Amino acid sequence: MDNINVLLVEDEQTLSMIIKDTLEGQNFTIHTASDGEEGLRSFFDLRPDVLVTDVMMPRMDGFEMVRRIRQTDKRTPVLFLTARSATHDVVEGFELGANDYLKKPFGMQELIIRIKALAGRAFSFAEEKLQEISRFEIGDYRFNAVTQRLMYVKADASPHSRTEVELSHRESEILKRLCENRNQVVNTQNVLLDLWGDDSFFNSRSLHVFITKLRHKLSSDERIRIVNVRGIGYKLIVN
Repeated sequence: MDNINVLLVEDEQTLSMIIKDTLEGQNFTIHTASDGEEGLRSFFDLRPDVLVTDVMMPRMDGFEMVRRIRQTDKRTPVLFLTARSATHDVVEGFELGANDYLKKPFGMQELIIRIKALAGRAFSFAEEKLQEISRFEIGDYRFNAVTQRLMYVKADASPHSRTEVELSHRESEILKRLCENRNQVVNTQNVLLDLWGDDSFFNSRSLHVFITKLRHKLSSDERIRIVNVRGIGYKLIVN
């Protein structure tokens, strides 16, 4: 059985290490982050099977981190660990997209059972359905956001003339957002916060480099444009 990959976002370092040490001996691979900002970056880098997160944390709390994750990822199971048990806090967690809620203090065996249940639920999703909502037609191109592959297929072209390239994770995530919002502006700040974790000038320049790469990879169809809406973001247009 393959290990279940878990991202644990917890600012209490002692608790984080106890969980990591305990679970790694029981078919889990545990990656840790100590606040919401680090957790957000790690989530999109690691793509874990299950996200386990505290709520009250410095820099960015767990609710805000999950809210941003759920803007683009509706599938990965989320388990909140928290000492906060007021009804409105529990309700808010589930409304943001949490799948389960475990109140501190908790037993390690209960945590293990809950994570395994969430992982099993995640693995049971039909691959066909996932593929269906992740495929896009962009002019003469076909893009699969799951496999991160972009194929050039002219309507009158023979199968031998088809060309396919594999995109990097960030290229794929950026193109997916552009496809989902075709003819609408995709906000630069939202993309930077989701994929880089902050919207610094340096990361903004990095995003522009990825946009340039995507323009080049889509250049065989002259009807396709990715336009820069100055000061706001980018827009995918297919004439």
